[in-house]
Amino acid sequence: MSEVSSIAPWQYCPSLTRYERWRTREVRIGSIGIGGDNPIRVQSMTTTDTMDTAATVAQSIRMIEAGCELVRITAPSKKDAENLAEIKRQLRAAGFNTPLVADIHFTPNAAEVAARIVEKVRVNPGNYVDKKKFDVREYTDAEYAAELDRIRERFTPLVRICKEHGTAMRIGTNHGSLSDRILNRYGDTPQGMVESAFEFLRICRDEGYHDIVLSMKASNVQVMVQAYRLLVHRMMQEGWDYPLHLGVTEAGDGEDGRVKSAAGIGALLEDGLGDTVRVSLTEEPEAELPVARALVDRYAKRAQHDPIPAIERSPVDPFSHERRRTREVLNMGARHVPVVMADLSSRKEITPATLFAWGYRYSVPLDKWNITDQACDYAYIGKNSIAFEIPGTLGLVQDHAVWLTNKERDRHYPFIQKKDYLAGVEQHPQFNLVYATLPELDDALIAKLNGDATAVLLIDTYNKHGMAEQRRLFCDLLSKECPVPVIIGRAYGDISNDALVLESSTDIGPLLIDGLGDGIFIADERGGRDELVCRTAFGILQATRTRTSKTEYISCPSCGRTLFDLQETTARIRARTSHLKGVKIGIMGCIVNGPGEMADADFGYVGTGPGVITLYREKEVVKRNVPSAQAVDELIALIKEHGMWVGPEHIES
Repeated sequence: MSEVSSIAPWQYCPSLTRYERWRTREVRIGSIGIGGDNPIRVQSMTTTDTMDTAATVAQSIRMIEAGCELVRITAPSKKDAENLAEIKRQLRAAGFNTPLVADIHFTPNAAEVAARIVEKVRVNPGNYVDKKKFDVREYTDAEYAAELDRIRERFTPLVRICKEHGTAMRIGTNHGSLSDRILNRYGDTPQGMVESAFEFLRICRDEGYHDIVLSMKASNVQVMVQAYRLLVHRMMQEGWDYPLHLGVTEAGDGEDGRVKSAAGIGALLEDGLGDTVRVSLTEEPEAELPVARALVDRYAKRAQHDPIPAIERSPVDPFSHERRRTREVLNMGARHVPVVMADLSSRKEITPATLFAWGYRYSVPLDKWNITDQACDYAYIGKNSIAFEIPGTLGLVQDHAVWLTNKERDRHYPFIQKKDYLAGVEQHPQFNLVYATLPELDDALIAKLNGDATAVLLIDTYNKHGMAEQRRLFCDLLSKECPVPVIIGRAYGDISNDALVLESSTDIGPLLIDGLGDGIFIADERGGRDELVCRTAFGILQATRTRTSKTEYISCPSCGRTLFDLQETTARIRARTSHLKGVKIGIMGCIVNGPGEMADADFGYVGTGPGVITLYREKEVVKRNVPSAQAVDELIALIKEHGMWVGPEHIES
């Protein structure tokens, strides 16, 4: 009990400021280990029909050659599970000893077959011998206990087979597929997700079986992060140490999928959580591996970072999202969505064309600005001045000395260093951007910010563990009850485009998930990538559910259960609907990833048979057995029917 009492109510990782991996037990999966002293493993999942042995073997080899350390293959039926033996035989004959994982959802008999063949099985407690009919009812304690007894009876044989054959197991909870029993008692909450896994985990423990990996996946990044944190907190209380498989499910494709995955997975890796990673993209599985590897490799030398003062008592609840309360300065802070600030300070000259990449498009014939949904709110122009009339929604920030010569111009504001700010330099009557890093945030600065209704703080960091240092800065502001709005600033040097997207999402996303931050400032020191930086900034805000600027696609990564070409279908739906700001569309390859997995999607497009689609409005079936050739048109008709369609011609204004 002494170990339990030492866990703070907010604790979920070894330290909020010192990078240290949470030490888990080692689970052996064939020739490799997960957890313990092992490196963080990366994995992916085949998209082929499991009964197509040649295709599954060929794709598995491509995945392994791309760096996959565990290959997951769906086994939706007993027949599929039996064919895993031939797939494994051919892979081994070709010289590949990578462990195989059988993915199981509704079929205990398939799991029991697979557990005798492959090195690991994955079960989803929400639909493995549990009930999922969206049945709203109250369970008495006796009824609830009876359901648990039924689950124990059906699940225990698999546990015993795994124990006998040395087969590992992942108990993988998905936010969108929680059972009716869990939903009715806990709701679709992180608490419900953790309890769903713990019910199955307790059965394993009663059987003396511990070769277990746990996961808490969701397409909602806030929920995903909170669920993993709560899982670890509860394990710390119990003295348990099972390894973690990290992933954001249904992340989508392209930049959106990468930003969403990096924000969620990165938030946990930053805090030393995670023993294996799968990035779920609606792309070929081998495309997932470089992304997963890039996320993981950032932490190889992270422990060597400069020290950051410890957070003895966190003022932030890590298990729920609540925006930090700040004062209002123009359109920043208070209840305003976080702003995006462009960095144009390195430009030799700024023209109307410069703003094109930042969402402002000037029409010479019409003498009019067209403003997109992803137009930056402010631009830092450094020592530059602008000779043209700026758009009405844009504010300019200049170095203080330059601003003094422009201070009479509308929507021009000063950028002020700490020493000048404390020295009392002239300020704008409405908005002054004050720059500081954690070492500069002393009592004098906080006191002045506290009493300045015009100040907004732009924070920066030079620490290798920069997210944690900036989190510490927010904690200092919270502890001193300083309501100054804060723009999170990060600078990136000569790194690739992919690295820029992943690193900025990992560095800034976790703070926004915790309700910290009133804006984003990404400085690309290499230059020439304004459009990418703008898209990434808005993508981070969208992924963290803090500002919506475009359509959101909740798209599963495909597997052997998929009943249509997910990549092609997602591209067709995106081409027709990408202008629908704020609309969430779920695109699911089969009923396993159907209405539950779409969670909070407005509309769903789900494969329910060969060439046949079922359309959903939220979790309700609207049309069944729609031929796939007509299904996109029917989806658009459904969106129009519910008043959520806007013609593309109305996007810009």
